[in-house]
Amino acid sequence: MVNLLDPSIIITRMYESGKFSDMLNYCSKLLEKNPNDLMALQNSALSLLNLEKFSEAISFCDKVLKQNKFDNYALIIKIHALENLRKYNEVLSCSESILAKNKDDTWALNSSGLALNALSKFKEAVEFYDKTLKIDDKNITALMNKAISLSFLGEHRKSIECYDRTQIIDPSLKELAIAKSREYEKLGLEDEAFLAAQGVLIKDMEKIKSDAKDNRCSVFHQFCQSEFEEKELKK
Repeated sequence: MVNLLDPSIIITRMYESGKFSDMLNYCSKLLEKNPNDLMALQNSALSLLNLEKFSEAISFCDKVLKQNKFDNYALIIKIHALENLRKYNEVLSCSESILAKNKDDTWALNSSGLALNALSKFKEAVEFYDKTLKIDDKNITALMNKAISLSFLGEHRKSIECYDRTQIIDPSLKELAIAKSREYEKLGLEDEAFLAAQGVLIKDMEKIKSDAKDNRCSVFHQFCQSEFEEKELKK
């Protein structure tokens, strides 16, 4: 039987209901009884993060980390708060603490990459995304942000490949088509930029371009014709 008076259940219920002020007040009462209550400290930080009181959230995280410098829960909340405050060097420091305990933590690896992107250290950022992708080659966060870093480094074809891989994994991300199209524009490839904007994958572009050449028409007209024929076949 579930104990509805269990503090963890009460806090979870408040969190799921979005009652972050009530959650903070409840945790404050727990801390009056025991200032070192780890659960109350952690959830005070969480409620303050959701209330967008980032500096206060960090102060509670630090109280937890004073008890255990590798507390994953507090480190993650602190990273989110620091990101909102744009304190990216401190984000890197917190991510290092997570990685010291688990070098394969993809969330911390990506957080490091994002912080480095924000600091315009794109080459170093790519190294962290590559570490993530070595562990999980379908990690969308790493692929998308690696593409952004590569673009800033002038590696537009590699950036396109990352966007394309991400599209294959999750075709529902419509913004990828536009981002990939812009990379082709930077290379001066107008036909590819048009096709990319329509969501066409790299593997399908050559056939459309080849058919356009055979039919002596523009890539635009060939794409429209191919789309029309495909719709007719589905009827």
